[in-house]
Amino acid sequence: MTDLELHVNEPGRAELVKEVARKIEALGVTYVYYQFVSVTGRIVGKGIPGRHWERLAEKGFQLVYGSTANLYIDRHGDYIGYGPEASELVGLPDPDTFCQLPWDKRVARVFCRLYRNREERENPGQALTSDCRGNLHRIHKEFQDKHGLDMRCGTEPEMMWLKKGEDGMPNGGVTKPSCYHIDQFEELRPVFMKVIEYSEQMGLDIIQGDHEDAPGQLELNTQFDDVLRNADRLTTYRQICAQVAREFGLIACFMSKPFMGVSASGCHHNMSLWKGGNEIFKPEIAGDTDELPGMPGCFTYREGGDNTFMPDPSIDEKMPGPIGLNSIGGVIAHLPALTSIGSSTVNSYRRLWDTGFWAPIFADWGYQNRTCALRVSAPGRFEYRSVDSMVNPYLMGAALLMAMGDGIDNNMDAGEAEERNIYAAMEAGKEVKKLPMTLGDALTELANDEVVKSAMPGEMYTVFEHYKRDEWERFNHTVTDWDLETYLDCLP
Repeated sequence: MTDLELHVNEPGRAELVKEVARKIEALGVTYVYYQFVSVTGRIVGKGIPGRHWERLAEKGFQLVYGSTANLYIDRHGDYIGYGPEASELVGLPDPDTFCQLPWDKRVARVFCRLYRNREERENPGQALTSDCRGNLHRIHKEFQDKHGLDMRCGTEPEMMWLKKGEDGMPNGGVTKPSCYHIDQFEELRPVFMKVIEYSEQMGLDIIQGDHEDAPGQLELNTQFDDVLRNADRLTTYRQICAQVAREFGLIACFMSKPFMGVSASGCHHNMSLWKGGNEIFKPEIAGDTDELPGMPGCFTYREGGDNTFMPDPSIDEKMPGPIGLNSIGGVIAHLPALTSIGSSTVNSYRRLWDTGFWAPIFADWGYQNRTCALRVSAPGRFEYRSVDSMVNPYLMGAALLMAMGDGIDNNMDAGEAEERNIYAAMEAGKEVKKLPMTLGDALTELANDEVVKSAMPGEMYTVFEHYKRDEWERFNHTVTDWDLETYLDCLP
């Protein structure tokens, strides 16, 4: 069987397809977004009437290969990844991700994995390697098979709620940059309560939230889970925020650094590796509904088992276990290349250059140490900090799996945890490698790191590198206001 046929015939999938068909009728859904995620994290796909569900679940839908690169043209006029002569991909839905949109209950969405066309001369029906979501699905499965471990992840999606000017552009934040200020949080209550309402109806278990230290900046956190489901939920959260922004006439800004002099928006990844555990169905998240507004998979979380990052009290009550230390060692070793994925835009590096706001720029780790790129934020997990709000979580999850796997395979030494402020440690003579400070430098590090590149198999690396190298080149051949202000009258 081809990869596509294996997907169609996955054990239990036929029953899930029938259940979705029943749910479409019971919920009154008339239209379905068949969606996947492009190289930049953008949600793309097709909308198709619900009555075609069972046919589409077997045959899939077709869309140009270049949609995985936003059908984007580089500055030389060439399509990134795939030209107009390329075939069309086949998108096949994962039925357990089907969920009704709470703001228009006639519409639902389902996440898809992508395949090469059935009629291709070479590798027909093979998994499309420029499908970042499909890659994470496969890479995590390979990691589980090899190490007997599954990765669980929770993300901290900071973003800003901005006022919209008459020209449609940002006109400052809705609130003042007052970190943890309940009154500023309260000012955004109508907005975040609507976000929470929609989120819970789509299976996101919101566990906490606060006002951060930039204008209109909020963070709402979701319960951690399997790395792929977590990425799907972060993607869903972004869709929800965009919808709420439309309803309130605001801008839901996921750009990392729209303002200098205040904190940027990060998206810290809290990670751990587990043995065992159970899939726990939580219909109560959606509230009291006669018909669950989505498939059980949307309301399922992986819990329990043995967290291999927990300290061994007989050795050290604070130090992560051996697997945790090896994983930290692997991530530290590959931090320069990982930066190209976690800080994936030109704007990302404004976050690193604006000093005094705890953005991590050094390849080190410590306990509760926010001046390092990694910190052990609590027993049993560590926080990867070199990642911002523009991240593609599917690429990031796959790359971190590869880095941690390399650390485990090669028994990599994490080194001593840094207890001091990293700047004080450096003043005392410690040598610490600095992370790349531009997108161009980060892409060079990625090009030289075969482990992290392996998280972008086949055409994925080609598409990512082309897209991001073009972004960097476009920036470098643009005259900005800064150029004019600095050089216009500097001579004679």
